[in-house]
Amino acid sequence: MRIATWNINSLRARMDRVLAFLERHEVDVLALQEIKARPAQLDLTALEASGYEVAAHGLNQWNGVALISRVGLSDVRTELPEAPTWPEDGTGVVEARALGGIVGDGLRIWSLYVPNGRELDHPHYGYKLRWLEALRAEGARELAADPAARSVLVGDFNVAPLDEDVWDMAFFEGKTHVTEPERAAFRAVVDEGFADVVRPEHPGPGVYTYWDYQALRFPKKEGMRIDFVLGSPAVQKAVTGSFIDREERKGKGASDHAPVVVDLEL
Repeated sequence: MRIATWNINSLRARMDRVLAFLERHEVDVLALQEIKARPAQLDLTALEASGYEVAAHGLNQWNGVALISRVGLSDVRTELPEAPTWPEDGTGVVEARALGGIVGDGLRIWSLYVPNGRELDHPHYGYKLRWLEALRAEGARELAADPAARSVLVGDFNVAPLDEDVWDMAFFEGKTHVTEPERAAFRAVVDEGFADVVRPEHPGPGVYTYWDYQALRFPKKEGMRIDFVLGSPAVQKAVTGSFIDREERKGKGASDHAPVVVDLEL
């Protein structure tokens, strides 16, 4: 089974690229983030005609996640059980940042769009840390219920876990994505049993999944590694290959993220 994750930065704007990507790489399951649409706003005709089932979760023109599968899609769940609301002042909602489902022969996959955090002194930073704790708690529950569970947590984590995951640590001094609390929150998910299954085959430095549109970051190779596939122990044993499709960051109308692709023998 070939699975992939991609922050598409508007599915409606890049549906043609998604269709071409699925065909070119023969992807079985694609998790998308930042679809930026409500399900009713999406034209899924071409995907369905290509044999894919789609589950989408979006509340407005921001955030939003989706799962696209040609190997079945069932037991779809929207949001993490303990996800915090935003804003956290009593008027907020649980944003569309997580969508889980069963694909293939019993693989649980979560498409995740972790909050950005904005600035270190912004309330969104604390919200981000609490959201990551909700993710850790869900991962812990899954493996406590079944240590042999085949489960993957995939998506845009908005955390660069290691210094080598950004092009210049000095540039990020005093900024989000690289602080110790964020990295500790990411490690807490890993410590529950969900390991990065791509890094062993593609170590850094210089291996990135995101390049800002501004300041010509992509041609300058000034990126960040913030998109991950974290697999449970059973999934870790099933990995047969992986790659980051850097070519998808090129050309007119590209997302600012590249897809991350993993092959599994399940």
